[in-house]
Amino acid sequence: MEQIPSFISCLETSIINNWDLDALTDYKGVTLQYKDVARKIEKLHIMFENSGVQEGDKIAICGRNSSHWAVAFIATITYGAIVVPVLHEFTPDQVYNIVNHSESKLLFVGDVVGTTIDAAKMPHLEGIINIPDYSLMVSRTDKLTYAREHLNELFGKKYPKAFRKEHVHYFVEKSADDLCLINYTSGTTGFSKGVMLPYRALWSNLDFANQVIGIHVPHGSNTVSILPMAHMYGMAFEFIFEFCHGCHIFFLTRVPSPAIIAQAFKEIKPAIIIAVPLIIEKIIRKRVFPKIQNNKMKLLLNMPVISKKVKQKICEQVKEAFGGNLYEIIVGGAAFNQEVEAFLKSIDFPVTVGYGATECAPIITYTDYHDFVPTSCGKAVVHMEVKIDSSDPRNVPGEILARGLNVMLGYYKNEEATREVLDSEGWYHSGDLALIDDEGYVYIKGRSKNMLLGANGQNIYPEEIEDKLNSMAMVTESVIIQKGDKLAALIYPDYEEAKNMAFSSEDLHNIMEQNIAQLNLMIPSYSKVSAFKLMDNEFAKTPKKSIKRYLYKDEPV
Repeated sequence: MEQIPSFISCLETSIINNWDLDALTDYKGVTLQYKDVARKIEKLHIMFENSGVQEGDKIAICGRNSSHWAVAFIATITYGAIVVPVLHEFTPDQVYNIVNHSESKLLFVGDVVGTTIDAAKMPHLEGIINIPDYSLMVSRTDKLTYAREHLNELFGKKYPKAFRKEHVHYFVEKSADDLCLINYTSGTTGFSKGVMLPYRALWSNLDFANQVIGIHVPHGSNTVSILPMAHMYGMAFEFIFEFCHGCHIFFLTRVPSPAIIAQAFKEIKPAIIIAVPLIIEKIIRKRVFPKIQNNKMKLLLNMPVISKKVKQKICEQVKEAFGGNLYEIIVGGAAFNQEVEAFLKSIDFPVTVGYGATECAPIITYTDYHDFVPTSCGKAVVHMEVKIDSSDPRNVPGEILARGLNVMLGYYKNEEATREVLDSEGWYHSGDLALIDDEGYVYIKGRSKNMLLGANGQNIYPEEIEDKLNSMAMVTESVIIQKGDKLAALIYPDYEEAKNMAFSSEDLHNIMEQNIAQLNLMIPSYSKVSAFKLMDNEFAKTPKKSIKRYLYKDEPV
């Protein structure tokens, strides 16, 4: 294996080099400079040391994104402990399972999570620490109680004059293959597995980001963290890269609705935006499409001479909706709606689509927006190779296989599940189906476990049908399910728009009937939709906003 630099040293170097720059801000709240982050890390290290935490011990963190969440994360891995980020949207039972399964010694919790969990269900924990102020919610050892109560005194003894940048010396990993982080997948299949990620996987993702994004994002730039940091997509590309690049990261600590996100973009003016499709689609549909889908604008867009100028003007307006300062938007985590993608490409908007998996920490494919091919998700990234397991990978979809520095060590305490996805040659079997063209661009067709079988054995990819349906009138989102040898659509309509238009339930039903008739003209006869049902509530989703399809496969229609 090639010589891999220390991942921990990247964090240490950034803190020292950016000492007086702004580092972390809770949106509408307090800002920590890099030197403040260093001081807080040092205090947590003193608390860990004096409470008996050893290198290799597990420390779990569960709470909404915040500056203090980020500090707890960096403090854990720079101490040599193994960090276990836990999604704050998990149920208390899921939190107990993860904390117990990972054998975590300490648990950091946010103020919301702290009110919902029962420490008695996690008997092996030595303590529970509140993320907002690092106070002790539960302490089961005298050492931990003493360390926290005397923390300022212990810090003062260690640094009697002042804590300065020359005091920053962190743990250095012995091997790039050593375990750094266990990330429990949320998944759409209901069962959570602990993905063991080594230091090399985090360094490799950081090196990729430095090479393709770092050259376009100036040091000290503002960025926004929207995705949960307990998910590898948000962790790698909204936090680790930016922190190591000397950026100023703003955390949206509240539930990030499209309105809050749009306001934050306007004020913060981020240099790069990392997002799941749902966020971008909602902003485009609610704030952009209404302005351009009138007859006058359609007429101008069809006039060749004027069209180019109009598109440039629209592109500038769309950029303004995202703060006006971005190099590009990178979309990933779920399928991007093709209507929205096609619109953004038609106005030369800087958008691109990447693909990854928690098991690869997460990146597998990407291309810069200049080279992006619509409907693709880019090519294999640096340090990674990709192949499609198909007899004819250009025409017949097969499983995406990936190999390289980003790939996990395996699933924690689950050798059977590890053997199912990691083969003897080091290839990670993703479970996603795709095609690949002669230039190496990958085109995802769907999840292998979502694929449906037509009456005559045809492969049906429900995501492709849903993409078309989601672009139709009054449809917010949909799920295609199989009922015997027929297909049915579960549809969550745009009830807000229906209310504005004073549509009745009967009106909505009639619109959907027309949508289904139109949809069936656009798709092969073997994948026609024969029934539909309007859902009262949005579909349940994972934190990266993929629909939990398994919850709906037996839905009566």
